[in-house]
Amino acid sequence: MSKNAGDVTAEPVRQGMTALPLAPIADAKRIDAMDILRGIALVGILLMNVEWFGRSIGEIGSFDASLSGMDHATGWLVRCFVEGKFYKMFALLFGMGFAVMLIRAREVGKPFGAWFTRRMLVLFAFGMLHMTFLWGGDILHDYAFAGLLFLGWIYLIQTKPFRRFDSPRMFLRVGIVWMFAPFVVAATAALVFGTSFDPAEIAAQWKEEQRIVALVDARLESSPAESDQSLSDNPAPANDGSKIESEVLTGAVETATSTGDQPDAPGETQEAELSDEEQLEQTVNEIVERKRERNKHIAEEIDAFTNASYWQATEFRFRDGLSRTAFTPTFSLLILMPIFLIGYWFVSSGTLRNHTRNQHIFRPMALLGMTFGLFFTIGGLSVMQHPASEISDILQATGGTLFFFGQYVLCAGYLGSIVILLGNPAWSKRLNRFAPMGRMALTNYIMDTVILVVIFHGYAGGLFGQISRAPQMLIVTAIVIFQFYFSGWWLARFRFGPLEWLWRSLTYKSVQPMRIGS
Repeated sequence: MSKNAGDVTAEPVRQGMTALPLAPIADAKRIDAMDILRGIALVGILLMNVEWFGRSIGEIGSFDASLSGMDHATGWLVRCFVEGKFYKMFALLFGMGFAVMLIRAREVGKPFGAWFTRRMLVLFAFGMLHMTFLWGGDILHDYAFAGLLFLGWIYLIQTKPFRRFDSPRMFLRVGIVWMFAPFVVAATAALVFGTSFDPAEIAAQWKEEQRIVALVDARLESSPAESDQSLSDNPAPANDGSKIESEVLTGAVETATSTGDQPDAPGETQEAELSDEEQLEQTVNEIVERKRERNKHIAEEIDAFTNASYWQATEFRFRDGLSRTAFTPTFSLLILMPIFLIGYWFVSSGTLRNHTRNQHIFRPMALLGMTFGLFFTIGGLSVMQHPASEISDILQATGGTLFFFGQYVLCAGYLGSIVILLGNPAWSKRLNRFAPMGRMALTNYIMDTVILVVIFHGYAGGLFGQISRAPQMLIVTAIVIFQFYFSGWWLARFRFGPLEWLWRSLTYKSVQPMRIGS
């Protein structure tokens, strides 16, 4: 049996020794940098999530066009510096934690698979309960599902055909290739597009996209009776900035570019043109239907969290949550898994534990990550926020890809910067204040939800949609300050946070000692 970092079975215990039971990691063996990073990531996630307690989650990923002044500036800065960066940092930390637990299992000579499976199933249950009874934006169930996939990967590399991947360095290589594969595909598609369409064709596409948006707007604004009329009878008002889903517009672009390939015979041309108009009408009908369904869903969500009772809102969350879990496998496989692999490498290779001796790794991460991360992020946001991107399929894809790539790069920059600062005694002392928050990350994450639900939802504080972006930052500041002091106070008396204690007790199938000294 291989004894590389990826071994899922425990390292054999020496003769005459008794295998020790698996137990929570002792304080002396914790990697302090992980707790600090986890606490900082928790603040970033709160900065991102607060918006979606007072705004429909159905609009997540979109700009709020009603914002102006300080509210607009706040929302833009959060998107630039926060959105998408800190759940990725949490994913890195998840992979790091996986490595710590596996190494611990090998040290005590115990099998790992059944124990870790139980741990992930408990986390998945926490996530589903959180999503159903408190807030629909839960990500715990995604981490848990991806954790089970990761365990499957560990088992896979124990098989003979894949044993060459069973080393920390191969984890890093596979993780990087896996992570960047979608961007390679996107770049290839962009090259094909750039070499296949000349300016005249792109201009024709742009005109067709504008026409589709105008027809969609007219259809949505018209009465039901008017909606049944032929498209040629509808006026084409100016675009109101409504966003057209890119996958539908792609079909519309293909329709627009195919108009030059009409047959020459009389009669056939008229039939082909009629077919094009029918295709255009079908495209518009599909977009209108999707937009109406989306608007209906958003209206139902807003009503559930402004006017409905708690149980009516819970029923909505349950139905909505079931539909969201359909995307969990894809999200876990394409986004979380490669980050887990890289996070695993940080610990299994000793890079993070010995970070003061690995500044040659973290300094380039900080410099290149912050520089190029901001470049890609700001560039992507600038394209995405331009009104033309709400119409153009090409601009949507370009801006979205740049922004998404920037999330990875800037996340690496944050990680490198924080670890470098930990090498400075003064900064290390300041950043260590985040460690108690990080050790109680699960408790604090759920606590954030409870506080924000009490403030925003209609069956509680009733401020849904009434607190704009800038004042929301004051709420975040108050929560973070409270959790700073509460986490330190709690951990001075108890070994774990309340939910961490419950998680461990269910994982180890025994009640864990809670009070320090017990």
